[in-house]
Amino acid sequence: MSPSMKSMKVVGTGRALPERVLSNEDLEKMVDTSDEWISERTGIKERRIADDGTATSDIVAEALVKACRQGGVKPGELDAIVVATSTPDTVYPATGCWVQKKLGISGMPAFDVSAGCSGFLFALEIVANLISTGTARKAVAAGGEVMSKVVNWEDRATCVLFGDGAGAALCVPGDGSSGLSAFTWGCDGNLAPLLYQPAGGTRLPTSQETLSAMQHTVHMEGNKVFKHAVRAMSEGALRVVEESGIEVGDVKLLIPHQANTRIMEATRVRVGIPEEKMYSVVHKYGNMSAATIPVALDEAREEGLIEDGDYVALTAFGTGFTWASAMLRW
Repeated sequence: MSPSMKSMKVVGTGRALPERVLSNEDLEKMVDTSDEWISERTGIKERRIADDGTATSDIVAEALVKACRQGGVKPGELDAIVVATSTPDTVYPATGCWVQKKLGISGMPAFDVSAGCSGFLFALEIVANLISTGTARKAVAAGGEVMSKVVNWEDRATCVLFGDGAGAALCVPGDGSSGLSAFTWGCDGNLAPLLYQPAGGTRLPTSQETLSAMQHTVHMEGNKVFKHAVRAMSEGALRVVEESGIEVGDVKLLIPHQANTRIMEATRVRVGIPEEKMYSVVHKYGNMSAATIPVALDEAREEGLIEDGDYVALTAFGTGFTWASAMLRW
């Protein structure tokens, strides 16, 4: 066991995905693109899209309830709720507060983490620390996004990439044999303009001009993001393998941020993980930002791919630029 193990145990996971499926064929009717072009460059075949009345807190609440039910904990018994999102219900209060309102619960701290696609791992680190230090005994780390509401549906370079969804993990104290055996995270804000939503904050408040210029949607320089993402995700994954005191071959499953298959594959190859050990849901859901890892984690658990004692490597990269990698001992 790693001497730096943050002892806790994931006893429940859950996911929530909107019913509407938007396929590549559907996108062909909306923008100048093709199924072949999207599939070849991203590996995405379809994604889920929330309806007009659905906010991020709605699907996060659903995922949280499922995780709690599996772990035998009532949402009102939680000691903390940490929500990772870049598409909050409101600028303030935090989406976590709206999750409480949705569920009719209160008392425990509920707050958001804004770290883009790395957000769920940031939230998981926070929860692991709360649990391992005794500050909390039952806490949820969640990641949820409604990216469809911040995408420019006329920009074929970005609108084909994103989808909506939420995932959650319920964590409780462990016996010392499970938890985060290693974790690394970081950020380089100097690269922030390469992937961001320009308007809507205090730097560029909402105006008729920002709305007309589509400055409230995703802006990304894809080629530059790709290069930084692969390096950060692969280096982070290798670091948590080493700090866990294990070999790459000991990793049961690699769950990278599901941005697109090219980034995921390049990361897998650099880390030295066999193809069959990398878990992917990107073909079904696209890039759900902070929700991709918890959704994938829930599906992998449901399929029986993770058992007690297994090492699961999680690695992500996102706007900021942020990055994070975790070795989760199940």
